[in-house]
This record gives sequence, structure tokens and C-alpha cells, in this order.
Amino acid sequence: MSLTATPPAGLEATLAARRTPEQLKASRALLWRDRLTSLWMPLIVLLVAYVPYLPLIEFAPSAASWAQPVMQYLALLLLVAFLGLIAWRLVVPRERILRGLRHDARELMEEIVRIHKRVPGKISAEASVRLAEQTMQVEDAFVAADAERIEKETKALDTLATQLLGVYRKQDAWDLFSGFGKALAIAFIVRIFIIEPYKIPSGSMFPTLEIGDQVFINKFLYGVRLPLTNYVPFQIVRAPARGDVIVFNNPMQTDLDFIKRVVGVPGDKVELVDGEVRINGEPQQRTLVKDDLVVYNKHDSIGWFPEHRRLYEENLSGRVHAVLQDAPTARAEHEGPYVVPPGHVFVMGDNRENSSDSRYGLGTGAGVAFVPYGHIKGKAMVIWLSLGYGGWFSGLFDGTGLRTDRLFLPVR
Repeated sequence: MSLTATPPAGLEATLAARRTPEQLKASRALLWRDRLTSLWMPLIVLLVAYVPYLPLIEFAPSAASWAQPVMQYLALLLLVAFLGLIAWRLVVPRERILRGLRHDARELMEEIVRIHKRVPGKISAEASVRLAEQTMQVEDAFVAADAERIEKETKALDTLATQLLGVYRKQDAWDLFSGFGKALAIAFIVRIFIIEPYKIPSGSMFPTLEIGDQVFINKFLYGVRLPLTNYVPFQIVRAPARGDVIVFNNPMQTDLDFIKRVVGVPGDKVELVDGEVRINGEPQQRTLVKDDLVVYNKHDSIGWFPEHRRLYEENLSGRVHAVLQDAPTARAEHEGPYVVPPGHVFVMGDNRENSSDSRYGLGTGAGVAFVPYGHIKGKAMVIWLSLGYGGWFSGLFDGTGLRTDRLFLPVR
């Protein structure tokens, strides 16, 4: 094609007009090959799988029986793929070098395209043609898998871009920085208003949650807290309900976040009689499941150590979950009654006799303490990572390992 012909406007249009179908197909195939063999790809696939998984287990709890194993197998497959990609790059260093060169060249090409889009009509047709022709030289070097040639043609494209787009390139650097700022802002909004991770620091929620479990919490279910405040202007889906496992800012020690189970909602009268929960005088069914369950607690000075507990299944207003008790009889024969005020909840840990909860001033020991709605950060949904006792590589880290059996486990 002659340079005197009227070229299409813009770099992408110029490239589209000049590439042959074979060149376009080869360029796209190489691009997708690089994307699919990126070390980020397994993580991206896992995050995409999380999008339907979280609402599925939240709104259709019975689906977890098959959805959790599917997610676990997918994660294992992606881990194998990730390790395989690393091994491939170590065994074939030439591929690693070529990928790096292609990555740098593509970033330069994307910058040139961005500039054309930002200042339409201000770049001459001749400049667009020269940049398009040099871009095609770089792409030809990609297909040839010639590292020396890729580096040479990329440098030539960079020099040409500086010559033809110099003033615009400085502006594009600022736009790129602004783009990073926007990405950080989006991440901040997601963390503040949608979903946030939380790490389990103690054994107060045994056996539902173990030390080292890391959970995602739903930030919008009850209503979004305004940043830097404990104020929720309105509810979005529903109010906290009995049986929900919540993360909250401790109203008695505001520098701490706690995770407990909601046992009482506004207006409830909560009592414990020999360990059995009674709400408004009605006993909540509790069944002994195992007389001697071993759980592993952790202390900074001695590391992991076993504890023996009695395991019960408790039905809290239709929400079935596990609770622990130290001995055949509870430490206190009777606790309460505690009447929950409006706009508050009464919380307890599932490890009932080893929990600094509402019964004990939320860790202060200063009498009963309720949790205001405004202090609730969100509802625990799922365990996304578990670095607890046992599991993979625990022999290398004083008993702490990756607990694959707990991955993607819904918090019930």
C-alpha cells in the first residue's frame, strides 16, 4: 500500500487496514498464548469462580454440598497449573526472556494506542502510518521468536514514538498514574462497602472457625457503614439474624475487631441453663455429637497445644451449627437473663466457655455488653484461606500448614 494513499484515521484503524489476515491471526494467537500462560491466570480464574460461588452458598446453603468440593478441585487444579508454569519457565529460560520482551513491547504499543484515542485528529496520518509500520515490524519479530530482533524493533518503535508523540507521551504518563489511582480507589470501595477479609485470631469460635482461618465478610448485607464512623444510614438486605456469624468493631475496646455468633436480636431475652440457650423462655435444641473432640489452640509462648471438648449441635431458631463445652456440665448453671435493647445484638462464641463475648463485657469483664448495629462490619461468608494446625508444610512451620480441607468452607 502506498504511503500517498489516504490512510484510515487512528493507529488501530491503520493497523487493521495494513495487516494481512495471516498476520492478524498469528498476532492474536500469540497474545492469547501469553495470557493463558501468565502466572496471574490461575488466580484470575479462581477469582472469577468466586463470583457465582459466594451468592450461591449464601442464598442456597444446600448447594455447598457439591459447590465446595468443585471449588476445592478447581483450586487444586489451578495450583498444579501455577507450579507447572513456574517449572516451565525455569526449564526453558528462553521462553521467559521472550515473554518479558513481548510484555515490554505490548506496553509501548498500548501507550501509543492510548495517545491516539486521547487526542483524535491531532496526530498526522503520516505519523500514524509510520508508527503502524514499525508496530508490525515488532509483531513480526514476535512471531519469529527472535529475542534480539524483538529488542531491536521495540527500541526503534520507542524512538519513533518519542519523535512523533513526544509531548503527548508525557501527558500519557500522568494518565497512566491516574489509572492506577482509579484502580486503588475501586479496591478501596470494594473493601469498605462490599467484601473484606478477616483473619481468625483465637479459638473462641471453635469448631466453626479455627485459628488461622481467613474469611470473607459481606459488608453490604446489613447496610453499609460510613467510613471512619459506626453509623449505618439504612439497611440494604436485612437486619442481623440469630445464627449469623458477624465481624464487629468491639464497642468496649474500639481498637479491636471481634467475630462472634448472633444469639439474641432486639427484644430477645437470652438465658443459658446448664449450657443450653433459651430465647424468650424457649429452649434451643442441643444434641451431643461427640463426647471428646480434640481441637488445637495456640499460644505465643508454647505454640500449638490440644484441648479436649464436648461437641454439640445446636439449633438456634432453625440455624444449625456446632458448639463446644468443656465438661459434661457447664461451668455456670445459669447465666442471664439478658434482654437485648433496640438496635443491638447479643453475641457469643461457639466455644462457649472460652469466649470473651456479650456475657463478659466483650473482653472487659464489666458485665453484659451488647453490640450496636453500627459497629457490625459484616457477616462472615466463607473461608478463603486456612493456615492453621496441620495441613501442607506444617512440619516446616512449627505445626502451621495450609488446611486444604477448610478451603471454601461456608461459615454456618
